[in-house]
This record gives sequence, structure tokens and C-alpha cells, in this order.
Amino acid sequence: MAAGNHSTGTEFILAGISEQPELQLPLFLLFLGIYVLTVVGNLGMITLIGLSSHLHTPMYYFLSNLSFIDLCHSTVITPKMMVNFVMEKNIISYSECITQLYFFSVFAIAECHMLAAMAYDRYVAICSPLLYKVIMSYRLCFCLTAGVYILGITGSTIHTSFMLKLILCQTNVINHYFCDLYPLLALSCTSTYINELLVLFLSAFNILIPTFTILTSYVFIIASILRIRSTEGRSKAFSTCSSHILAVAMFFGSAAFMYLQPSSVSSMDQGKVSSVFYTTVVPMLNPLIYSLRNKDVKSSLMKILDRTTYS
Repeated sequence: MAAGNHSTGTEFILAGISEQPELQLPLFLLFLGIYVLTVVGNLGMITLIGLSSHLHTPMYYFLSNLSFIDLCHSTVITPKMMVNFVMEKNIISYSECITQLYFFSVFAIAECHMLAAMAYDRYVAICSPLLYKVIMSYRLCFCLTAGVYILGITGSTIHTSFMLKLILCQTNVINHYFCDLYPLLALSCTSTYINELLVLFLSAFNILIPTFTILTSYVFIIASILRIRSTEGRSKAFSTCSSHILAVAMFFGSAAFMYLQPSSVSSMDQGKVSSVFYTTVVPMLNPLIYSLRNKDVKSSLMKILDRTTYS
């Protein structure tokens, strides 16, 4: 590709997940099913929380925002990825590529901090139950949520701004199924040292700090649960946290594998597998985890279904 990345005519080809022809249709059907479940599950969760006054609490306020982030996160990546399975070449323009990178980064960073905000909510609910409604006021919930999106937009703007300064001329094939940071850096003809430092620094900030916040919260939560004398009380307290712990482990584990290592060490093929997990699988599983393991959600869903049936 002779033109630099400042040329409006620049186009890239997304290599996709697999180049084996016999796998294209099965993979298309698989990811189509995953995306449909993601849209239905997350939209359903948002709608259910909005319609059920019983679920108008801080915990579900954060959960509805997590569902919104998951829905957007998957929508930025999955439809374009599926094109690769039905087209001979999955072409993406430079402007589309940068736009995809920007919004992917916004929602990926936002999810990290939203999971941390949810951990703080669980900490207050279990460690200070009598003060829960006072501490987790509407104002605090709004400020935490606004902070989550501000961090996402800020981090993404920094990544994208520094990416725009590079001249991408090594090849026009991106060895990935979407425009991610490391695959784009591999195309640069100019030094990527600053960009790679930014990726490591911002990834550490957006992954390690929320992880530390979550771990600290759960140290206090577990200590508080162990002081509960009744077995039923302990079981109830653990059940309210188990869904969140599972969601955190899946998302942060796969994201850390991809971003908390230098690009020279990272294998792009291994990175694709890890990326599939946190861009498509986790957004699908989150609403299932929170609904199947949550009595309040199942109860509210049954009430709405009963109301719909009778009407």
C-alpha cells in the first residue's frame, strides 16, 4: 500500500478468524447465533429492568448500563466480522477502521470500570446494609456511571489520536477480524514506541486498577460474610456476588491476556481467540449469568410474562 494513512482512498482487508473455506459457513452461523442471543439478552435485560419497579435499585441500574455497554461492544465488532465469512475479501476503509477502533475502545474501557462500580455497590450492600440507600444515592450512581463513560471516551480518544499520527504502509491486510490496536500498530512504517507504551500504560490503568478495586471490595465482602452466623444468610450473600465474580473473571482474564504484554511477545493468532471471548462471547453470557443466577430477575420476568398473558 503506497499511500499513507492520511489518504482518504486507503482501504484495508481484514484477515478474519480463519481462512479455511469449509469453516466459513459454520463460523458465520455460530457468530450469527451468538449475536442474536447477545442482542435479545441485553435488550431484554434493559427492558425488564426498565419495566419492573422492583428492579429500580442501584444494583440493577448498573446492570442495565452493563447490558447497554455489552450490546454496543458486540455491535461494533460482530456484524463486520460476519461479513468476512460470506465475502471473498472483507474490505474496510481507513475511516471505518479508525471509527471501529474508537468505539470498540470506548466500550471495552467502559466495561472495565462498570464492573468495578458494580463491585463497589456489592461492597456497600453487604458491608453497610443499613446505610446502603443513603450511600448509594441516585446522585452517586449517576456520577459513577458518568465517570465510567468519561474514562471510556478519554482513553479511546488518546489511543485513536496517537494512532492517527502513524503512517500505515507495511501492507493493507490487518491480521485480525476487526481494527484492534496491536494489529494496526504492526502495519506502521513509523516508530510505534510511544503507541505501545500508551497501550501498556492505559491497559494497566483500565484493567489493573478496576481489578484491584474489585479484589479489595471482595476481601471486605468475604470478611463480612464470614461474620454472618446463619448458613442461609451466608448463602444469600454469596449468591448476590457470584454472578458478578464470574462476569469479572471472564472479561478481565481474556482482556489481560491480549493487552498486558508487549506486541512482540503477543501472538496474533492467540490474540484472536482471546479477542473473540471478550468481544462476542462475554457480551452474550453476561445477561444469561445475571438472569439465570438471580431470583429477582427471574421473578420480575415471570410477572411481566403473566401480565402479558392475562392482558
